[in-house]
Amino acid sequence: MSSMEHQEIDLSRPQNQDLIWDLDSIARRELAERFIKLFENRLCVYSESTRQLYTNYDLHFPSDMGRKMVVLPNPYAFHDTLHGIEPQAIRRTGLCVLPGVVLHKPGLLLTSMIKEGGPAPKTMAFKPALAQIISNQKKAGDLFLPILIKGDLREFDQQMPYLHLHRLQIGRLDRLSAFERDDIQSTITRKLLMLYRQADSLSCQ
Repeated sequence: MSSMEHQEIDLSRPQNQDLIWDLDSIARRELAERFIKLFENRLCVYSESTRQLYTNYDLHFPSDMGRKMVVLPNPYAFHDTLHGIEPQAIRRTGLCVLPGVVLHKPGLLLTSMIKEGGPAPKTMAFKPALAQIISNQKKAGDLFLPILIKGDLREFDQQMPYLHLHRLQIGRLDRLSAFERDDIQSTITRKLLMLYRQADSLSCQ
């Protein structure tokens, strides 16, 4: 059982708004909740206001807060919060992760940016697509380090939840030491490898 399962959210104290995601625009909320839970602790969550990257957290959907999702960093794992992550190091990727079940396919799918009102996205199986992206970035002398920020959980055609991915560019963290940058890189890479290995078996059914 998670040590945070019964942690209360104190609404009388100022909350980090970057960690309170509004799900008002999502029609199939239960499906979206099951889908985003697949990525809990598999993708890090970034807060611009605190310049922090959270690697160990729980996702909560408090009934008393309406259509919200709250990212709760583990209060007992301070070392799992990465500091000094400047906003200029965060970039949109234009890549989106979809639940295969909605398209009658197994596991996770990857596609390029989805446009509301546009045609249904052309998808690829997550694992080979991710491997190709990592390879292309490596050839370009770069790393693919995907993260999530508030607003990345979206919905296509009021039917299909999906996650837009942001990425962290380690080279832009010039205020951090080489040791700190290496630690951040290895943390995100380790989680991405876990997501890669499990991608075919992850389902929000």
